[in-house]
Amino acid sequence: MQVFMLVNGEKTRPANGAMFERRNPLDGNVASRAPAASLEDAIAAVQAAAVAFKTWSKTGPGERRSLLLNAAQKLTSKSAELTAAMAAETGASAAWAAFNIQLAASALVEAAAMTTRINGEVIPSDVPGNLAMSLRQPAGVVLGIAPWNAPVILAVRAIAAPLACGNSVVLKGSETCPATQGLVIDALHDAGFPKGVINFITHAPADAAVVVEAMIAHPAVRRVNFTGSTHVGKSIASTCARYLKPAVLELGGKAPFLVLDDADLDAAVNAAIFGAFANSGQICMSTERIIVDTSIADAFVSRMAARAKLLSLGDPRKGDVVLGSVVDMSTVQRCNELIDDALDKGALLVAGGKATDTLMPATILDHVTADMRLYHEEAFGPVKGIVRVHGEEAAIACANDNDYGLSSAVFSRDTARALEVAKRLETGICHINAPTVHDEPQMPFGGIKYSGIGQFGGQAGINAFTDLRWISVQTTARSYPF
Repeated sequence: MQVFMLVNGEKTRPANGAMFERRNPLDGNVASRAPAASLEDAIAAVQAAAVAFKTWSKTGPGERRSLLLNAAQKLTSKSAELTAAMAAETGASAAWAAFNIQLAASALVEAAAMTTRINGEVIPSDVPGNLAMSLRQPAGVVLGIAPWNAPVILAVRAIAAPLACGNSVVLKGSETCPATQGLVIDALHDAGFPKGVINFITHAPADAAVVVEAMIAHPAVRRVNFTGSTHVGKSIASTCARYLKPAVLELGGKAPFLVLDDADLDAAVNAAIFGAFANSGQICMSTERIIVDTSIADAFVSRMAARAKLLSLGDPRKGDVVLGSVVDMSTVQRCNELIDDALDKGALLVAGGKATDTLMPATILDHVTADMRLYHEEAFGPVKGIVRVHGEEAAIACANDNDYGLSSAVFSRDTARALEVAKRLETGICHINAPTVHDEPQMPFGGIKYSGIGQFGGQAGINAFTDLRWISVQTTARSYPF
């Protein structure tokens, strides 16, 4: 697959012609060839966005709404191409691709609805005759940095709300899936946005740090949004701090899944299987630590292990499977090490096991304890640990015993009890009697602790990508002390 950048409305390649390759994780064949942008290319994209912002920021909500709705249709029309690109570049299953496309299209529709919700207010003033207002206005150029694991959803999330608010954008695509995210940009370009409003840059893996810093440092860039690992997120946050650029960061997770002693076990197992193994566990919200009351643990583990063993595994290019390939062999190595460490320290393997290639089975380890790496570290793969606890207080303490705080879930037949538990969990998101993996574009999505800063979605997204200004009008004569 051939990939182009988009700068000032034109599909381009770097002036020096540099390209890089992304290879399929299963067979090593070239999946895509993409432009390796230079610093000059990156700056040109920002400058094009800065020029476009001058007129785009003044467009009415109706025009922005129409373009965003058109973009949703264009994106859906590329479903077959996007599915093939995701399978080739990241090993994703067709079901995960379909979910990506559906949710991304919904995000564009929601962004279209947001264009008339960018509101202010009149604030009572103590000064006679003073009409005081708070207004939300577009911030400027927004730099979006999207990862590979949900490449369509997260590329759209990086740019849809900023566009709805009247900002222009530069998307820095992931070097792991440039063709997939290039197709997303093609859809938006085909929708008819004015030139320079949307720009797209790809770069070779080794050039990430210098390209990103150059764009963050540019005076026209007024917001940065990043989704990815906590390690890289800290670096992005540090760079933004140096240049005083506000940032929204959605980072890693270690989502706890609490099964209390009165839980509906079948419902809990169904949700745990989905949350743990959707996209082979390569989702920021993936169920990572399953915390089960000892009184029901045997029954729960038996049912979940039986379900996990039935999940289909295979090359997504050759048929419909639940688990496709993980993204690369480093994921396999990390997950195998977590399995070995847990088994060496007393855990019990109840489903799956180690892998020799990127087709990793659904793997569950029971009797995981705090001295095991799997208890603390984000697996970001299909390897999950079950921790047995005595009572509700122990379950809450275990759930909060982690640096991350993105998503969580609580299962109990007593909704009031579950709600009280949910309030005590240190996560930005909690679902009661539902999986940890859940997203809707109108919801405030974000984490706390090492899982990030700020929120995407709905009113939170409007707040993130606009400047709040105080403007007053003195309507009568005003007296002054001197």
